[in-house]
Amino acid sequence: MLPTPDLSHLTSQDYRNVYEPSEDTFLLLDSLEEDQEYIKQLKPKICLEIGSGSGCVITFLGQIVGKNSVYITTDINPEAAKITQKTGKQNNIKIDAINTDLVNGILPRLENSIDIICFNPPYVITESSDINSSLIAASWAGGIKGREVTDRVLPYIPKLLAPGGSFYLLLIQDNKPQEIVEIMESYNLKYQLIKKRKAGIEQQFVLKFTKPL
Repeated sequence: MLPTPDLSHLTSQDYRNVYEPSEDTFLLLDSLEEDQEYIKQLKPKICLEIGSGSGCVITFLGQIVGKNSVYITTDINPEAAKITQKTGKQNNIKIDAINTDLVNGILPRLENSIDIICFNPPYVITESSDINSSLIAASWAGGIKGREVTDRVLPYIPKLLAPGGSFYLLLIQDNKPQEIVEIMESYNLKYQLIKKRKAGIEQQFVLKFTKPL
């Protein structure tokens, strides 16, 4: 069993500014660990986490893949970019943390280049107006169906993924995962359910979508 990244450098003040790892974070970590043989065989050259928050997920992925990969994160919250870099440093993983909205600035430079993409999106159903934030609310407010942010990202995934690369996406039942599966299959990406878990009243899922070689 791989250890959870060391987050002892983070303070209560940090967690006022970024999302504190919770059940959804740990489900994503468990999913990456469960899929680690596939990930290692892929030998990723470039890994991306969209919306990195504390940097826990990309750091954990770095522990699986090792130091022969480039680790990139994006987050609209400038504090998240700073904290992600600190988390990487605390765990000896070099991370290029970019303060940007979703994948702005990534394309076309990294088109067809990214081997692993992870995204734990803001999935809580809210008013659309709640998602327009560069602060902590951006980590959880998902708008209509909790899907407005996720739906903005999906069309970019087949453009970003390298042939044979995979996209790991966390969702809850309210996000209507089957609709997302149909969207991603329309882009010719192969679908796999990696893990699901009940967390309080939420049913959480981690789906993997893979681009053909």
